[in-house]
Amino acid sequence: MNAPIDLSVYKETLLFLVTAGVIAPLFFRLHVSPVLGYLLAGLALGPYGLGSLDLKAPWLNALAINVEAIDRIAAFGVVALLFTMGLELSFERLRRMRRLVFGLGLAQVVVTMLILSGVAWGLGLAPPSALTVGAALTMSSTAIVIPMLVESKRLHTGAGRASFAVLLFQDLAVAPLLVMTGAFSAGGQRGLGWELVGTLAPAGLGLVALVVFGRLALRPFFHFVAETKSPEFFMAACLLVVLGDGLAAAASHLSMALGAFVAGLLLAETEYRREIEVTIEPFRGLLLGLYFVSVGAGINPAFIAARPGLIFGLAAALAAAKGLTLFGLARAFRLPPRVAAEMSLLLGPGGEFGFVMIGAAFAGGLIDRALATTLISAVAISMLAIPGLAKLGARIGSPLRTAGDRGAPEIPPESEDSRVIIVGYGRVGALIGDMLDRHSIPFIAVDSDARVTTRARSDGKPVYYGDAARPEYLRHCGLETARAVVVTMDSTAANEAVVETTRRLRPEVTLVARARDANHARALYRLGVTDAVPETIEASLQLSEAVLVDLGVPMGLVIASIHEKRDEFRKLLTAAGAPERPRSTRGPRRR
Repeated sequence: MNAPIDLSVYKETLLFLVTAGVIAPLFFRLHVSPVLGYLLAGLALGPYGLGSLDLKAPWLNALAINVEAIDRIAAFGVVALLFTMGLELSFERLRRMRRLVFGLGLAQVVVTMLILSGVAWGLGLAPPSALTVGAALTMSSTAIVIPMLVESKRLHTGAGRASFAVLLFQDLAVAPLLVMTGAFSAGGQRGLGWELVGTLAPAGLGLVALVVFGRLALRPFFHFVAETKSPEFFMAACLLVVLGDGLAAAASHLSMALGAFVAGLLLAETEYRREIEVTIEPFRGLLLGLYFVSVGAGINPAFIAARPGLIFGLAAALAAAKGLTLFGLARAFRLPPRVAAEMSLLLGPGGEFGFVMIGAAFAGGLIDRALATTLISAVAISMLAIPGLAKLGARIGSPLRTAGDRGAPEIPPESEDSRVIIVGYGRVGALIGDMLDRHSIPFIAVDSDARVTTRARSDGKPVYYGDAARPEYLRHCGLETARAVVVTMDSTAANEAVVETTRRLRPEVTLVARARDANHARALYRLGVTDAVPETIEASLQLSEAVLVDLGVPMGLVIASIHEKRDEFRKLLTAAGAPERPRSTRGPRRR
């Protein structure tokens, strides 16, 4: 007889999946950010929501989430987010944005912390406690702001880049600020200087080790895994790198998120970048959703209801003070007014690292429980306002979507306009790429053979490893703005899969595919290709051309007859396949 199943073990998992599968999509259909859905679900299902009714109605305990059971896993949401942000950059692009990261970011942390600490000191807190509270409230929410910028396609605007730069420096500052909190706490026996040296020295060495090891090992490691052509092994490798680098950074007194970000930066320069993005994206989305649920579960409505004026007033004051400071600093760094305003609205509310620092301050005896709960509640309320502030910021910044980019030129987005996508970079694909280069037409190539991509990358070609039959992968390659798609793989089934996916995602794009023979060409026309090029027919035509020229037939007559014959074949193939697609947007067809 089977042992009875303890359903309580699966309770948190089931409740989260209900939230991710029902509540978040419902908010999306209502044109409200799913982030707000996760936060409200956490609020309703947390210990201060249904969990507080346990004594009155014990059966409701089955619907309440145990925050402690999900906290450790939820923390990986921010880690996965920073990893994907690293994939969007590279060390070269990070170098270009150094003025924003180490200029504006540093200024925001220092100036905002001093202002907020001065206010806390004026309200009666001791200097160490005031400085700790100021540091905690200085942090903004990477986990909410970045996904919203990505969702609204504003990450590469001026405000998006400036926001990301500030958030990145805040993440760099977490480790020394936590060291400062520990030095100020009752348990700190050494001075602040020795605490900083004792912590930052191993942190710096750990960061250097991560970069050196990543440079040497990550590309060969993914090449080794990719050669297996197993999606499961590749997924395991991606998760291993994210968690492994995060834990290595944590062991070096750095944040796990920073370690994952460095790993992403290193992989951004490899041919595996886009396949890694597609592989890790579902995990990032689910883990971030779980993180938002845990944040919502930490909000105590009863505590807020008992002192609404204090909590909401503190949240509003925090967002206003930080926003005004950020606006002034952004203008000092010569960002346009609209860009500065949008960034200030996004980064004015508190952030998730503020919870960590407030908890550390309470554990160290720097603040009492009532103040800690008040601050956490105010920060959480301010974070709930981010979706609305983001929409307001987008309206303010949208008139300068292009001009805003000129305000922050450090990290220009990769060119995805009028680009050709070549799927399959064997001999045929490589020749097409060479011809596109000759005519100065930008392209990106994709191949599922790791050896091909490694060889092409060593020659400086923009070739990436991945499976182009996956819709999300094609979107990452810029299908929405591509000028044309050329499918040249050896496998007929793989060609048809890519053609079908491409035509479904973007019906109007020019789509040219390589065909094995006439029958395969007919099948491709039925799937909607603009042109199918059968290898057998083209080989016969080229042989005919060579024979006629060698026999002394004038070249002009030979070329004309070859074109006529090719058009006859094409009419026969399209008649047996799909109707011929209109060509009004293209010039005369040349072979």
